[in-house]
Amino acid sequence: MDVSELLENEYSGHFGNYIKQAGDGQMIENLEISLHEFIRFVQNIPMDKFDYRYAEGKWTIKDIIQHVIDTERIFAYRALRFSRNDKTPLPSFEENDYAENTDSNKRSIQDLLTEFSAVRHSTLLFYKSLSKEQLKRIGTASNNPISVRALGFVLIGHQKHHQKVFEERYL
Repeated sequence: MDVSELLENEYSGHFGNYIKQAGDGQMIENLEISLHEFIRFVQNIPMDKFDYRYAEGKWTIKDIIQHVIDTERIFAYRALRFSRNDKTPLPSFEENDYAENTDSNKRSIQDLLTEFSAVRHSTLLFYKSLSKEQLKRIGTASNNPISVRALGFVLIGHQKHHQKVFEERYL
């Protein structure tokens, strides 16, 4: 399924920004490719940058990697609920609260990348198991409608967004 196949009613609000950043191509293929691109990208960051903050109160690269992991778990959970036809509206989450309650800066970069890889592989297996009907199901998250397949593209775009942040503000 290609991003161009998404219908207007499958997402709204801030989700659209991430879907635009997902780029062209098939969702499953891009989830796999972006996994390897992200790991390769992070492995090429100089070691002295992982604990760097470009301004007081801003996250470190390790914090952002943990944020990408946490967000993938949350969005995959949303996709699971919606794919199973659960119509319960799901709340937003406060990303800063999550970041303040991790020990990401005490972890090694390899440990964070291993966790990211495990979470992404889980996401991939989940998406590969879904029927076309399940992928098109729509639920409500953060007071906005979003389909299961749109959430897959959001995951790709969210990761790419943060890679761009690394390049622009940290390196």
